[in-house]
Amino acid sequence: MHREQISVFDIFKIGIGPSSSHTLGPWRAAQQFTASLANKGLLSGVEQVKILLYGSLAKTGHGHGTDIAILLGMMGADPVTFDVNAIDSTVAAIKADQQLLLGGSHQITFDYTDDLIFLYKESLPFHPNAVTFQAFLTNGSAFSETYYSIGGGFVVKEGETGGDKEQVELPFPVEVAGDLLHWCLTTGLKVSEVVMENELMWRTEAETKKGMLQHFRVMKECTFRGCHTGGFLPGGLNVGRRAAALNKRLIGDRTYTDYESWIQAIRAGGNSFNYTLDWVSCFALAVNEENASFGRVVTAPTNGAAGVIPAVLQYYIAFCDGFEEEKITQFIACASEIGSIFKKGATISAAMGGCQAEIGVSSAMAAAALTECMGGSQRQVMMAAEIAMEHHLGLTCDPIGGLVQIPCIERNTMGAIKAITASQLALQSNPDKAKVSLGAVVNTMWETALDMNSKYKETSDGGLATNIPISLPEC
Repeated sequence: MHREQISVFDIFKIGIGPSSSHTLGPWRAAQQFTASLANKGLLSGVEQVKILLYGSLAKTGHGHGTDIAILLGMMGADPVTFDVNAIDSTVAAIKADQQLLLGGSHQITFDYTDDLIFLYKESLPFHPNAVTFQAFLTNGSAFSETYYSIGGGFVVKEGETGGDKEQVELPFPVEVAGDLLHWCLTTGLKVSEVVMENELMWRTEAETKKGMLQHFRVMKECTFRGCHTGGFLPGGLNVGRRAAALNKRLIGDRTYTDYESWIQAIRAGGNSFNYTLDWVSCFALAVNEENASFGRVVTAPTNGAAGVIPAVLQYYIAFCDGFEEEKITQFIACASEIGSIFKKGATISAAMGGCQAEIGVSSAMAAAALTECMGGSQRQVMMAAEIAMEHHLGLTCDPIGGLVQIPCIERNTMGAIKAITASQLALQSNPDKAKVSLGAVVNTMWETALDMNSKYKETSDGGLATNIPISLPEC
């Protein structure tokens, strides 16, 4: 029986905002399509391409930058390394010149208006986030592929399972929450230690820790940058950035040019409830304001929820003396396993499950990780994840204007605070007496997702998206 094998680097991916499912996923799909053309020897014979966006990708594609991501992916740019400051000028040149350097090597004529098609009223059955790439060749033939962006930057090509990672014999295979608890209790290993043992089947421990610290570097740089950048977010809603003003209010007139001295200054300010609460909110706002501005973030497990885990991790570093590499990698490893359980048993796609699949999952991940790092038992770790998700069940995804701004950015602050509260509750509780298991809440979340009306699943067809009058500029 094939079991989905998910690595820490599947849950956590470095990419560019504002959405893992609507930006990073389509970007990767475009890269895969051009790679298919090259591998089949067809790239140099392409005369024209057309891109068809379906379902949620069409309805909120403009607001999520799906069109921008696909153009950059088609030209061979990589979201991990592409200069975020060059996005606007690159896309503007493609539109103005009507030229696209396909795969980074083959120049074709490309008309943005005619060749990138938003099919607002059409959807494909496998997943709401679908894109079809069509290549028309000089010899009169055509080649096409359809991809589904299933959340968190994961992409599946039609007709495939999506399991392109090398299948290995994991020492501790985990499919459901009960499996994880079994391995923890029979071996005595922490959740993070189970993860690290499994990761050894793909790479060395040193390589895994190096990769996790690279992800942490992106998280902390994103947080620091967001806390020191003002102005307004792009997209037309004229949403002002708040993290920088809050940072200045909390830190005073002092200026810090590096992350480490900034964190030390934050720590020196004490740990009163209001002070701590304000900083957690500031951290979360900072990351998601960067995400909304096409900044570089880490999916955790998605871009729309990218601020929750960094915020809780920064809380742990600043207020719980967690500024050690071993503690940081432990936090990331534990969080990733909880995310993978939700990915396998439910969904991390808002287009499938609403915002409970993004903010809810990220809050559960953060709660579990914080609990383990604070010395909680394996049962308390899983209890914390359950509590956090239990109080996000049914949360809808209704972005105003299709932009990952309102209510998305503030929801990250709520998810972070709930994660810390869930962790505290679990640490002060006897998990043996818990009435709800993590497995039960995963199942409940999936059932809720299936029951949820599609207008609350990242379509901007319901909720706040239809009750707040807006006037956005023409795309």
